[in-house]
Amino acid sequence: MRGLEHIPWLYDAGMAVFEPLGMGRWRERLVAGARGRVLEVGCGTGRTLPRYPAGTAVWGVDPDIPALRRAQRRAPGAPLAAARAEALPFPAQAFDTVVTSLSFCSVVDVPQGLAELRRVLRDAGELRMLEHVRSTGLAGRCQDWLQPAWTTISGGCHLNRDTEAAVEAAGFRIDPGSRWAQGVMRCFTARKAAAGS
Repeated sequence: MRGLEHIPWLYDAGMAVFEPLGMGRWRERLVAGARGRVLEVGCGTGRTLPRYPAGTAVWGVDPDIPALRRAQRRAPGAPLAAARAEALPFPAQAFDTVVTSLSFCSVVDVPQGLAELRRVLRDAGELRMLEHVRSTGLAGRCQDWLQPAWTTISGGCHLNRDTEAAVEAAGFRIDPGSRWAQGVMRCFTARKAAAGS
């Protein structure tokens, strides 16, 4: 399904407004602790790719080819591939850090996508996520009401996902000290949960 998110110049124009209004700080927090071999899943037009710390080696994947072309211009040295979160073209435990930024709202099969992130992440690695989530109370009910139309217009974004609960159900444990929450926005780090915990 194609929508506003799949028009790279329009997405970038919108983000150019939001970056100085706070989105830039969210992205900086997201990548600040990334280390080693990094995979960014859903890299889109590459707005986060140039922000990674020195010494990291960053790969990016996104299912949208026009977005990847723009991302390649932003980060010419980063290897990029067309792939969905649910089917990552990498061997198990290939990355020290896996990052997603405003992308799991649009993943079709969230449990499968998170299982793939877990598969390619090393046992001692970190999952770092930036996402918008469902609100509580009336605001959450409004998101539920808007959801069908918004998903169609945006090209797949779901306003009302409980991403944190999905991450923990997929076998990760969120570090409470890393969690940054403001309104509907969440940024956090998670690690693979020990078997049986």
